[in-house]
Amino acid sequence: MTFSHRTQKRPVWLALLAVAVSLNLAGAAAGDGQRYLDDVKALTAPAMEGRGNGTRGLERAAHLIEQRFKDLGLDPAGTNSYFQPFSVVTGARLKGKNLLQAGGDSLKLEQDFVPFSFSGSGAAAGPVVFAGYGITAPEFGYDDYEGVPVKGRIVLVLRNEPPAFQAKGHQGVTQHSQLISKAINARNHGASALVLVNGKLGDGEEDLLTRFGTVSGPLDSGILLLQVKNSEAEKWLAGSGRTIAKAQGAIDEAGKPASFALADDFRLRLSIAIETTYATVNNVLAWLPGQTDEYVIVGAHYDHLGRGNFDSLAPSQIGQIHPGADDNASGTAGLLELARRMAPMRGRLRRSILFASFAGEELGLLGSAAWVNKPTRPLEKAVAMLNMDMIGRIQEGKVFIGGTGTGSGFANVLERAQVGKGLKIESSPGGYSSSDHMSFVTARIPALFFFSGLHSDYHKPSDTWEKINADGALRLLDVVQDTALQIASNPERPAFIAVMEDRPGASSTGGGGGYGPYFGSIPDFGQVENGVRFSDVRPGSPAAKAGLKPGDVLVRFGDKPIRNLYDFTDALRRSKVGDVVEVKVLRGSETITVSVKLEQRR
Repeated sequence: MTFSHRTQKRPVWLALLAVAVSLNLAGAAAGDGQRYLDDVKALTAPAMEGRGNGTRGLERAAHLIEQRFKDLGLDPAGTNSYFQPFSVVTGARLKGKNLLQAGGDSLKLEQDFVPFSFSGSGAAAGPVVFAGYGITAPEFGYDDYEGVPVKGRIVLVLRNEPPAFQAKGHQGVTQHSQLISKAINARNHGASALVLVNGKLGDGEEDLLTRFGTVSGPLDSGILLLQVKNSEAEKWLAGSGRTIAKAQGAIDEAGKPASFALADDFRLRLSIAIETTYATVNNVLAWLPGQTDEYVIVGAHYDHLGRGNFDSLAPSQIGQIHPGADDNASGTAGLLELARRMAPMRGRLRRSILFASFAGEELGLLGSAAWVNKPTRPLEKAVAMLNMDMIGRIQEGKVFIGGTGTGSGFANVLERAQVGKGLKIESSPGGYSSSDHMSFVTARIPALFFFSGLHSDYHKPSDTWEKINADGALRLLDVVQDTALQIASNPERPAFIAVMEDRPGASSTGGGGGYGPYFGSIPDFGQVENGVRFSDVRPGSPAAKAGLKPGDVLVRFGDKPIRNLYDFTDALRRSKVGDVVEVKVLRGSETITVSVKLEQRR
C-alpha cells in the first residue's frame, strides 16, 4: 500500500496508525478483548504451572509465544532462533553428607534438624554458646554477643526478636528478626556455625522445621546454618541446668541479653552439603523490520513464581500454582496483541521493532539483564524500550507510566498517545524500579514503564484470569502502540537523560531501605562470585560523589567484607546518616578504595 502526498505530510506514525485502524488492527475492535483474555487464560492454564523459571510450564509458555510470533510472520531475533537461552539459579538441594551429632546422639535429617538452603557447605565441630536472639542492635542498646566467647564456636539462637524492640516504639518487627541478618551477624562475630530454634510457640503453633528451600537468602551466606527442634535443643541446655523457656524468658522480661556458654563437655559436630541448582531458560524475541537498523524494544516478562517460593505473599499456600494472570500474563498478552497489530506494518516504519518476552524477571530482572549484556541486535541501535508489567487490573481508568524523564521528547509523545483513550495517567520521570525496563535505563537506553498498580492478589494463587480488566488493558495498549509508532517514526531518536530522582525508600535496589542512610547504587542481580556488582550508580548520590561507577564490584564496606547483596544491605543498615565509610571496590583488575559520606533518605 502506498500513501498519498497529502497523507505523507502528516506525522508518519499518525499515517500508519490510520492505516492500522482501517485494517481493523488497532483500538479495542470487536473481539479484541476476548482474544486478549484468551491469551491470558492460555498463559495461566494449569499446564503452565505458574510459569516458574526452570519448569516445564515456562517452556510451554515460551513455545506458545514463539508459535505466535511465527504465525504473525515476524523474524526470529534470538540466538539463531526466536530463543535466547541463559542460565538461572533455581534453588538448592541437599546432596551428600548432611549430619548433626550432639554429644553422642546422631539426629535425623528433616525430622530433628534441617539445613537452610543458603547455608554454606562444609563441616564444623566445637563447643556451643547460647546467643539469645543472635542480634546486635546498637539503636536499641542491645547485643546478644557482648561478653560471650563465640569466635570459632557454634552459636544457638532463637527465632524472632526481643519484645522490648516493639516496646521502644518500633512498629512491627525489625530487620534484626530476619534469619539472614542473624546469619551475617554470627559470621561477622566469628562463629563457625549457627543453629536456630523456634523457641516460645504461640497458641496452637507446632514446633515445625522450615521446609528446605523456602526461606529467602543468598546462594551462600558464608556460614553453616541449620534449624533444630526445640526438643533437641532442650537436651543440650539441660547440662547447664537451663531450659529454652527460662533462657528466652530472662531476655524477654528484662529486655536485655542473657547469653551463656553451654557445659564445657558438650560438643556439636555437623556437616552440611548443599548443591545449587540451575536451569536454562529463554527470552523469546521477534523482529519487525523497519527501514533502518535502529529499533524500538517493546517488552514484557512472561515468567512468574510457579508453585510459589520465598517470594510468595501467601506462604501457607506455597505448593499451589501461582498463575500470575496480572503478573505478568497481562503484559505478555499485551505484547502478543501489539505484535498482531503491528505485524502488517513490516517495512513501513522508519525504525524496526524488537518484541521481547523476558524470562527470569522474578529472580531479579535476569532475562532483560542477559539481553543487555549479550544483545541479539546492536545495543547502540536501540532507541527506546517500552515495558509492560501488570497492565491487567486497571481501576477507575488509573494508570502509572514511569521513566517519562529518561528520554528527550517522551513527554510530548505520551501527551499525544493518551488523547482519547479515557485513562487517568500518573507519571514519574525516573526509570529505576523493579521491572525489566531498569536493565535498559542502566544501559543508558530511554525506557518507559506501563503499570496498572499493585493489588491484594499480587504474588498469590488468587491472581487469576477472571479478575483481568481486558477493556482497560486494551485502552492502555492503544497508548503503548501510539507511543511505539511515534518513536519508531520520528526523525529524531530520543536522547537518554539521567534523571536526578528523589532518594528511594525501602528497596533492595538502593542497597538498604527505610529512613536510614542512603548510598545510591543499583545492584546487578546476576551472580557474582564474591561481592556486589553495580549495574548503575544514581546521579548525585553519595556513591556517585565518591567516584563509584557502573561495573564496580563492592567487596568491602567499612570493616565488613561484602560477599553478596545481603551483606551490603546489613552493613548499610548498621551505619548512620553522616558516617564516612571507607569502601573498597574492584574495577577491572584494579582495587580502588574511596570514602563515601552516607546521606539521609528523603
